[in-house]
Amino acid sequence: MAYENHHDAAFEKKYRCYPISFIDKPYLENGDKIVMPPSALDRLAYLHIEYPMLFELSNTSAGRVTHCGVMEFIADEGLIYLPYWMMENMLLQEGDIVEVKNASLAKGSYVKLQPHTKDFLDISNPKAVLETTLRSYSCLTTGDTIMVPYNNKKYYINVVETKPSTAVSIIETDCEVDFIPPLDFKEPEKPPSPSLSNRTLPEVKEEPPKKIAKFSPFTGSGRRLNGKSSTQPAVSPSSPLIDNPQQNAANGINGSKSSSASSRQKSGKLVFGSNANQSSNGTPNVLPKSSSGEPPQVEEKPKFQAFTGKKYSLRG
Repeated sequence: MAYENHHDAAFEKKYRCYPISFIDKPYLENGDKIVMPPSALDRLAYLHIEYPMLFELSNTSAGRVTHCGVMEFIADEGLIYLPYWMMENMLLQEGDIVEVKNASLAKGSYVKLQPHTKDFLDISNPKAVLETTLRSYSCLTTGDTIMVPYNNKKYYINVVETKPSTAVSIIETDCEVDFIPPLDFKEPEKPPSPSLSNRTLPEVKEEPPKKIAKFSPFTGSGRRLNGKSSTQPAVSPSSPLIDNPQQNAANGINGSKSSSASSRQKSGKLVFGSNANQSSNGTPNVLPKSSSGEPPQVEEKPKFQAFTGKKYSLRG
């Protein structure tokens, strides 16, 4: 008689699946527990399968795999009953064949979840609601979609990641839960910032430069004291200040002659200048001697001061 090692043997059976609603146990929809036939319990006890009993469900035709626990062994022989959301994940229809194996899973330490809609995040305390719901679950598998009922509404959540393996047990374990943005979440669009190339700088009208008259010294018209116009041309501003010394000497002689000629005025007119004390004949006036015999005192000529002369009248 051959000896059979019960500890190394595995439970493996194929059953036809149906939804939980067929046996009128709606509360089993809120979790991952299935209902199996009594013969499965006898086989599991014979193989000394340890509690908690966990199973791997496979739909070979669709290539889908998930994990679950067991609630009762009251199903008809050859049949098992699954929560409807689990049948949807496995792409199973009523009466399809599913393969069941016993599994041993590590306790989970980290789970990342993603809600399908933003409505789940609008709940006052979504983590507390999730914690209460996961008490009905035995294990989680990466890629599954679990259902969370709350306030007469069903919320579906994707299992994005599990650690330390792709399938973990969540029975009596401290597991960190993390959420990522829902599937229908859209980031608010930022207004496009105008690029530098598209920015149009305001046009600035350039004012025409104002013409400023350059200062030109000694460019006025000459005026003589007797009211006659000057016959000498005005000195151009471009003419040099220092000329040939020989020309300056000649000009000095001619200037003295012209000044002496201009000083000869007709009688009856006032003459200002150094030749004012000369008579009309050109001879200088001599002061008369005083009767006391004292020599006449020579008066000192006052220094020239501008605009300090006496007032004269032509009528005498």
